[in-house]
Amino acid sequence: MDALDLIDRKIVAELMQDATLPLARIAERVGLSQTPCWKRIQKLEAAGVLTGRVAMADPAKLGFGLTVFVGVEAPDHSTEWRDAFCRTVATIPEIMEVYRIAGDLDFLLRIAVPDLPTLDRIYRQLTDAVAIRNVTSYFTMERVKYTTAYPVDTRNR
Repeated sequence: MDALDLIDRKIVAELMQDATLPLARIAERVGLSQTPCWKRIQKLEAAGVLTGRVAMADPAKLGFGLTVFVGVEAPDHSTEWRDAFCRTVATIPEIMEVYRIAGDLDFLLRIAVPDLPTLDRIYRQLTDAVAIRNVTSYFTMERVKYTTAYPVDTRNR
């Protein structure tokens, strides 16, 4: 898919804010009738611009009140180690996000757990599965800002 036009950007912005909006409301907000709007949404999904629609939940109300960012330093940078590490983190549901990063650390993980014993279990599961040079944990005190919506430009240029 080529660059998104203004209407596509508006559709994406609306869906990122509230994916439960009725099609009629989205179409009205972006200046289309329902059928062309639906066809654009289907095209955005087929092109991989829209990758899914989910419900947002409060982690604390689900029993995951502790968020920990964990930095992982690899013992080496081989394909074998990286593949084993990626396979391992994919099997641990409390690991919500994994990023390969540049800098002093090699990977940054966002982990949601109910308590420290659960974090310790995950640490043991991870370090039992793959060799790790160093692990550094950062415990969150408060979530100041959180969004899943990217700041898509919806202005007419």
